[in-house]
Amino acid sequence: MTEPISGFSKLTKEEKIDWVTSNYTQNKEQSIKILQTYWNQNSNIQQLHDEFIENTLTNLYLPLGIAPNFLINNKLFAIPMAIEESSVIAAASKAAKFWLNRGGFKTEVLGTEKVGQVHFLFKGNFEKLSSFFTYLKPKLLAESTSLTTSMEKRGGGISDIVLKNKTAELKNYYQLHATFQTKDAMGANFINSCLEQFATTLKKETAAYDGFSDEEKNVEVIMSILSNYVPNCTVRAQVSCPVEELQLSADISPQHTAEKIIQAIKIAQIEPYRAVTHNKGIMNGIDAVVLATGNDFRAVEAGIHAYACRNGQYSSLTHAEIENGIFTFWIELPLALGTVGGLTNLHPLVKLNLEILQNPSAEELMQIIAVAGLAQNFAAVSSLVTTGIQKGHMKMHLLNILNQLGASDLEKGKLVTHFRTNIVTHHEVELQLNALRK
Repeated sequence: MTEPISGFSKLTKEEKIDWVTSNYTQNKEQSIKILQTYWNQNSNIQQLHDEFIENTLTNLYLPLGIAPNFLINNKLFAIPMAIEESSVIAAASKAAKFWLNRGGFKTEVLGTEKVGQVHFLFKGNFEKLSSFFTYLKPKLLAESTSLTTSMEKRGGGISDIVLKNKTAELKNYYQLHATFQTKDAMGANFINSCLEQFATTLKKETAAYDGFSDEEKNVEVIMSILSNYVPNCTVRAQVSCPVEELQLSADISPQHTAEKIIQAIKIAQIEPYRAVTHNKGIMNGIDAVVLATGNDFRAVEAGIHAYACRNGQYSSLTHAEIENGIFTFWIELPLALGTVGGLTNLHPLVKLNLEILQNPSAEELMQIIAVAGLAQNFAAVSSLVTTGIQKGHMKMHLLNILNQLGASDLEKGKLVTHFRTNIVTHHEVELQLNALRK
């Protein structure tokens, strides 16, 4: 039985690998070889990767691809996407090409406000606390000036601070609910620093306030932290065309195709089981660009999924309609992103990907990423209501299946040709490979 280890973080990378492979793998030499295979040959780059996180052993690579031909507000983009799932980039590219000659994607940033909160307990009268907050607010702003000066020079800063009474939900629970503008930075460190200063000022001023009893002066700060739910940091992207141009299948009329897409969206709006998979497809596009640009996909995911159930039920992020013969398909979602700070200044591939995107501002990146999600959803839903999802997806998955089965390059070439006109399933690929080998 493996014993607990003390001081693991102080070991060298080689010592960490030796310990892990000795205690947790069946073939130590083979495991070490696999880990070392994924080291970057450039020692400076590898050191950079090693220092991104703690206890680094190696790198886990994701393929980085390009989805070209995205016309966004009359400007052409090639969008970098980092993802392991087959067919995602192909689907996004197909959607981009379809809309390229139909006016492309139109986008609009609806807001850029971010949120942070100081959560605290106060055992006293709310009216007294409310009066105290009127006195406190200017001090909160004044005592955080050293933190906000640089951000204010860039056009950002603290937008507002309000006192929220949450005692109906939890006894003695209140918030300092603050809103921020962080310009091209995602702003997590800036926001959290401001919040911690608010907490310090709150405790100090509460303890000295003559209008409070001794018990009321004993305010307890539970935590100070930004929120990844940013319903006022949102972006809208849409496409539209005359219904007669929506010829996606030889077997279904454009009018029927448009109607089926609208019904598919309505189903995702009222049926959570469908909505989750529907929105997961949107996130295929969004996460891939978020990762490629060095942003936090976990924060983006959490905020978007919270937004999807803001009306009390988890629902579709996309919408569709026909009005006066025009089919319109759109998405509206929150995106808190940065194009400066963090990995954007450190990771060479992230910097290159941002250059490929023509060095966007945070607002421009919001629009690009919303478009990637919309394109992905259009491709998925249009396939679902016409040919079905598996026909295209499995063709893109063919090489993965062949690699799993150990096919040679010659065998891959022959079977790729065979399956251009045949349905791909794992069983059928296996049968054809065995027949070829015989």
